[in-house]
Amino acid sequence: MKKLIIFSVTLLLIAAVFAFTVVSPVWKITDKYNISFSSNEAGGIFKTFKGSIAFDEQNLAVSNFDVTVDVASINTGNGLQNKHAKSDEWFDAAKYPVIHYVSKKIVKAGTAYQVTGDLEIHGVKKEFTIPFTFKRTGNTATFNGTFNVNRNDFHIGKPGGDVSDIIKVEVAVPVTK
Repeated sequence: MKKLIIFSVTLLLIAAVFAFTVVSPVWKITDKYNISFSSNEAGGIFKTFKGSIAFDEQNLAVSNFDVTVDVASINTGNGLQNKHAKSDEWFDAAKYPVIHYVSKKIVKAGTAYQVTGDLEIHGVKKEFTIPFTFKRTGNTATFNGTFNVNRNDFHIGKPGGDVSDIIKVEVAVPVTK
């Protein structure tokens, strides 16, 4: 009898914990996203982006991002540059087909936010912080971020050369519930 009471109380406690578990709202990425990059010498976009975004501006502890960019979807506006960017001299799209970002922590930064996570490009994974804004209108919202990536940190291209080491990245990701 005593074991039955202990088992019942334990079961009730577990049920209570699950009942009060907070789940962050999941946002669906629309096809109107834009991921662009630029330097003084070159620029372009990535056409294929996917992943999962769970974000609650009132409870950042349960929020997370897990997104990928298809390297082969790079478009510089020039066929020869596209081929070169996908080659083993730069992104090596055949060997490293995706750019992957997984968040570890999201914090409020004034009127914006900062997400810190692991960014993996060209087989190199580094902790990376991205500032972003979040603008919601009902069941739709947009995440916007602008940040710089040092291509040498990820062994993209040869150091020096004609392309700047610092690449500016701009991201606009519209989402819906």
